[in-house]
Amino acid sequence: MKYYQRLKDLREDKKLNQTEIAKLLDTTQKQYSRWETGEYQIPFDKAIELAKYYNVSLDYIAGIKNDKS
Repeated sequence: MKYYQRLKDLREDKKLNQTEIAKLLDTTQKQYSRWETGEYQIPFDKAIELAKYYNVSLDYIAGIKNDKS
């Protein structure tokens, strides 16, 4: 799915690694990696946290819109 790549792109744009984002989300690096690769769907509450952190819309993370706002 498109939004999993967006998670990686947003993280890399901030020059962060998976461990740093996992800590922000109060999860493990392994679990975050599974969300980013699409092995598991990211929980809605964690997607909201990421949208707030990256200052983008949930629609952008979900791949519904290409506009970050």
